[in-house]
Amino acid sequence: MDFNMKKLASDAGVFFSRAVQFTEEKLGQAEKTELDAHFESLLAKADCTKNWTEKILHQTEVLLQPNPSVRVEEFLYEKLDRKVPSRVTNGELLAQYMVEAANDFGPGTPYGKTLLKVGETQKRLGGAERDFMHSASINFLNPLRNFLEGDWRTITKERRILENRRLDLDACKARLKKAKAAEAKASCEGDAVPDFQETRPRNYILSASASALWSDEVEKAEHELRVAQTEFDRQAELTRLLLEGISSTHVNHLRCLHQFVESQATYYAQGYQYMLDLQKQLGRFPGTFVGNAESTSPPPATTSPTTVAATIPVVATVGRAPNPATAVEGALNLNDVKPPASGTRKARVLYDYEAADSSELALLADEMITVYSLPGMDPDWLIGERGNQKGKVPVTYLELLS
Repeated sequence: MDFNMKKLASDAGVFFSRAVQFTEEKLGQAEKTELDAHFESLLAKADCTKNWTEKILHQTEVLLQPNPSVRVEEFLYEKLDRKVPSRVTNGELLAQYMVEAANDFGPGTPYGKTLLKVGETQKRLGGAERDFMHSASINFLNPLRNFLEGDWRTITKERRILENRRLDLDACKARLKKAKAAEAKASCEGDAVPDFQETRPRNYILSASASALWSDEVEKAEHELRVAQTEFDRQAELTRLLLEGISSTHVNHLRCLHQFVESQATYYAQGYQYMLDLQKQLGRFPGTFVGNAESTSPPPATTSPTTVAATIPVVATVGRAPNPATAVEGALNLNDVKPPASGTRKARVLYDYEAADSSELALLADEMITVYSLPGMDPDWLIGERGNQKGKVPVTYLELLS
């Protein structure tokens, strides 16, 4: 491999001289051109935007994909410009297991039938999650990445160039200052041999007077200073325009944030609706309530009162058909039903419930009612009383208290 030794030596010399210049600036031994307050404010705003964008981007990636290994794999696919393979979401995988379990237990059994219904809902939830992740990636993550990998890299490059222009400008100022000092000294001492180590070596005519030589050096230093000042001003203006574009970046990110919120709201709304539908379907299945893990029948009147909560809440269904198992109970005259001497308890209503017929009691969420059981009643139902109103109420809508 061929090397340009002159260029290599020149670059090494520039690097060394700038390292010395940086050190002198830190020690206060060299002058430093300061940027105006507005420019410094733009720099601070840009750095703040970059830092928070990186953090928000990373945490959003963690939210959408908690598995770090998968995130690394997706990053590699993106860098290789290859399509990321489609993956099964956790909800879809759970749905697959539930469906397989239902087929093994028997899809006609209550447990198997419920597993199938829950599995179908989990699959729909998994599909909604996939859509949300796709939408968030396109509308939110990609714009943040584009800023960091595009605009910010350009800003960083131009800031680096500006810093080099500043160093060149300060070096020219120092050179001119030394040349003027040497010129003044030569004028006072008469013809003296110029010290070439104080400035750049020149091909001077040794027969000329020292004062004339230093005058020529001052002119050249002034010319170089004008050139360096022009380049610095041009680069500062270019960098300023890029930094002022950060405000437009904020506007763009704000629009993307609104789109992210809309996608997330749609996702949660779909999930909520899917679960409401599932609860309605489960409410129509016989024997789906699990009020007490030890027994499916109501406790006898002599049992000491305990706090019991329904473990499977079910949302009310409109126009629900009467349960055949309660046909005998419907024949009872509720006005003649008297609560037992003991065994009544208070219950808090979990969800609104619309009575299907006159034998049932309509419920409102969070209200308190008195409930009790009668001999021969379906264990999924109780008699509820609210003031002078009385009727059958489903246990799955209640949180039984002491």
